Amino acid sequence: MFGLEALDLARIQFAFTVSFHILFPAITIGLASYLMVLEGMWLKTRDDTYRDLYHFWSKIFAVNFGMGVVSGLVMAYQFGTNWSRFSDFAGAVTGPLLTYEVLTAFFLEAGFLGVMLFGWNRVGRGMHFFSTAMVALGTLISTFWILASNSWMQTPQGFEIIDGRVIPVDWLAVIFNPSFPYRLAHMATAAFVATAFFVGASAAWHLLRGRNTPAIRRMLSMAMWMALVVAPVQALIGDAHGLNTLEYQPVKIAAIEGHWENKPGEPTPLILFGIPNMKTETTDYKIEVPYLGSLILTHSLDKQIPAMKDFPAADRPNSTIVFFTFRIMVALGMLMIFIGLWSLWLRKRGTLYENRWFLRLVLWMGPSGLIAILAGWFTTEIGRQPWVVYGLMRTADASSNHSVTQMSITLIMFVVVYFSLFGVGLGYMMRLVRKGPVTHEGDDHTSGGPGQKRTPARPLSAAVEGTDDGHSDSLKKGN
Repeated sequence: MFGLEALDLARIQFAFTVSFHILFPAITIGLASYLMVLEGMWLKTRDDTYRDLYHFWSKIFAVNFGMGVVSGLVMAYQFGTNWSRFSDFAGAVTGPLLTYEVLTAFFLEAGFLGVMLFGWNRVGRGMHFFSTAMVALGTLISTFWILASNSWMQTPQGFEIIDGRVIPVDWLAVIFNPSFPYRLAHMATAAFVATAFFVGASAAWHLLRGRNTPAIRRMLSMAMWMALVVAPVQALIGDAHGLNTLEYQPVKIAAIEGHWENKPGEPTPLILFGIPNMKTETTDYKIEVPYLGSLILTHSLDKQIPAMKDFPAADRPNSTIVFFTFRIMVALGMLMIFIGLWSLWLRKRGTLYENRWFLRLVLWMGPSGLIAILAGWFTTEIGRQPWVVYGLMRTADASSNHSVTQMSITLIMFVVVYFSLFGVGLGYMMRLVRKGPVTHEGDDHTSGGPGQKRTPARPLSAAVEGTDDGHSDSLKKGN
């Protein structure tokens, strides 16, 4: 298929499925905590705006959560089907870590998700809030175990190799490996930022259409406060993560920077733009700033960072790819910080909800958090190559013995099924977003479902009510 080998197709297949999957947990993590905050604020203030926003976003959370679970199951099977040699080599570590995720996070979420989504006014308010909090905690625990497993593949420790297999000897060292704290903080914070811009874009869309309600304004306000606070924090975490990567995976940093060789006694410049060429071992058309690479990566003006030519060619990741994916992530992060600061300036002027240039930019930045997450994952995973377990097992030695034909057929099937199935799910979720929150001012909101008293909440009932203004109007008119 296109001159690719079975290994290449296996990598593309896993990259495709994980790229689809990661979008859903990222929003699930952020929305779960957002829902917990909304319900907590409603219980504290009895402001109906918080309650209305809770019911609106719980519908979107339910759809997103379902798609995340389905897409995640496929990845688990791929470890056995496409990467059986990796599973045989490192399964004693990765298997238990993923099992711990199921036994803790997934069971916690499954135990309280039903109460959270369907138990409104069927259980006490305290119990319902506790259920929401447990679901939010479950998403973070899931992040903990997934990142522990993946971080161990980046910076493995706490093991011995016996008879050609990795055997854990210190589980605390396995879990809390050197890159784990930084990558956990970076991913969790990225999920919060991505959700903030998703929520903010939804509010901006409604405001640009003239729907300036208290709920919509509250959505934008909360999202921009989150962007203002968390986006700069993410930049600081990213800097610490970069220093950790420089210590444990220096060739990855060299590839990210497109830095091929050091000149004696000269500090490392920062290459703002260029095109790394793996064949000629140069970065073409580069625009660089002297000293800045050393300042950012070593926090000094005279130290050098390792260069790509310091490592064997067989151990170098593809600089052409990670050079650009890293810069996409950083550029979007800088733009997020700018939007947060702009929102503060507009808030002080009292024009946060009226400035159309700002609202248009927030709307266009809706998927920016997810794009930045994908770019970051591409950077860290492709930057780990040619290793599947860094320094221990090469990716070429990890794949199953499948033919090009087998991998081509399954890859095509995945592409068709994923775009069909998840395309429908994403389309439905966006229809819910376009509908916007329903206001229940002066209503005690004892109804869990539309028009029915004392019944469980139905988070997906918007499909019955209609998800666009025209359809809603026709229902009101009796058409």
